[in-house]
Amino acid sequence: MLILGVDPGTRVAGYGLVEAKGSRLMLVGMGVLTAPASAPVEERLAAIARGLRQVIEGRRPDAAAMEDAFVRVDPRAALLVGQGRGALLAVLGEWKIPVRSYPPATVKRSVAGNGRASKEQVARMVAAILGVGRLPGPLDATDALAVAIAHGLARPAQVLSEQGLA
Repeated sequence: MLILGVDPGTRVAGYGLVEAKGSRLMLVGMGVLTAPASAPVEERLAAIARGLRQVIEGRRPDAAAMEDAFVRVDPRAALLVGQGRGALLAVLGEWKIPVRSYPPATVKRSVAGNGRASKEQVARMVAAILGVGRLPGPLDATDALAVAIAHGLARPAQVLSEQGLA
């Protein structure tokens, strides 16, 4: 099963692709989707959406996982992240790719064993889980891989639950 992880944003969105074969997870690809910071939000969202379409067209993932919006103090920032999530969810919906959302603390706990792990701790654990020495690329892509891994690790438990065995 090919899992697409997405770390949403309106100027930079990370993506990561992980192949789940049994209990083994392997790195397939990763990167960032970018939009010009000076462009209006609607143009940035369109650019991010176009980029995700290209990733999907090239790889055809079976499932997607996305980080939930994290709300701190700035409601405007939360709204913008929500708009980015919406644009990316619409693209996934166009392709009929099932999506699961995970809170950031759940992703961190799944990957690093601690819901308050730093981005650097998560990145080190993502590399270890995927069996690569060090992950190249920005933390947005590593965060997206972490979401894909969290989904890959949760998947066996979901299957058992759906079969009434858990």
